[in-house]
Amino acid sequence: MKRKIIKVINFFLFLSIGIALLYLAFKGVALDTLLEDLRNANYYWVVLSMFFAFIGYVSRAYRWKLLIEPLNYNPPVKNVFYALMIGYLSNFAFPRIGEISRCGSLRKSDKIPMDSLIGTVIIERAIDMIVLLILLFVVFIAKIESFGFFIKENIFIPLSKKLINTVDFSIYYWLLIAIVLFTIIVLFYYFRKRFKRVRSVIKIRKIIRGVISGVKTVTKMRSRSAFLFHTVLIWFMYFLMTYVVVFSIPATESLKPIDGLFLLAIGGLGMAAPVQGGIGAFHWIVTMALSLYGISRADGLVFATIQHESQAILAISLGAISILMLFINSRRKRKNNL
Repeated sequence: MKRKIIKVINFFLFLSIGIALLYLAFKGVALDTLLEDLRNANYYWVVLSMFFAFIGYVSRAYRWKLLIEPLNYNPPVKNVFYALMIGYLSNFAFPRIGEISRCGSLRKSDKIPMDSLIGTVIIERAIDMIVLLILLFVVFIAKIESFGFFIKENIFIPLSKKLINTVDFSIYYWLLIAIVLFTIIVLFYYFRKRFKRVRSVIKIRKIIRGVISGVKTVTKMRSRSAFLFHTVLIWFMYFLMTYVVVFSIPATESLKPIDGLFLLAIGGLGMAAPVQGGIGAFHWIVTMALSLYGISRADGLVFATIQHESQAILAISLGAISILMLFINSRRKRKNNL
């Protein structure tokens, strides 16, 4: 019962954050003008963007399969794709739960240990974070006079202030923390044999071992060149799906490829925010980014709304289809086993 209450509280907490950011993004913008601009957009480019995103998802499924194979499992690509899309769909319910959901889906369809799958997802996420940081660095260097100022003022400085405020303890707090840590280490040393027999500790150790084995898959991969190829393809498709949308409205159609790269990097940060499907956070940060080009908040919101909602529709649709396909496959298996 407590777990359900906590889940409900978390759901509404994250949703409230998203709604608050959405309100900040749309505050002061005439809704009728926004709707008119959305109606007048060229949706040929939006459909093309969704096509590029689809290729990126398929490539991501292939890349994940490459990480799973060293675990001595060989799931069909379609099952890996279904699991991936179910994960994306889950993120619209709870932020970051998609990683767990996709592992759970593949465990159910192909009997692969959950803890090992989590290890492969950790590798995936770490690599994608490195790529995102590289993109931010490239953009920062390419147009340091404008992009650099935006990233510095809106990302690096706020983050550094938060970190400074977080560690702003007096010497007494640090001393108390040191004493508590020392006490825990001493207690663990003297009671380590008892700890090893506790059921929850055994379970945690099993999970940690599984995660480590999943992480080690990157060293056992046979096709590292294929893994690198799909990593490049995924992010190239993400770039294309972002950039082609600039041609859908007059306000952004003059933006150059380097500007599309900037929007991809900034949008990636918005999607990484702890809110359902990046809602609100994506709209707010992308609108701010477009203001660097003298693009009004109203036009920036039109672009952000088209970009976010088109990808959300695609992810939700593919996620729903994936659930249906896995259900159909499961029923077929049960019938065949009868």
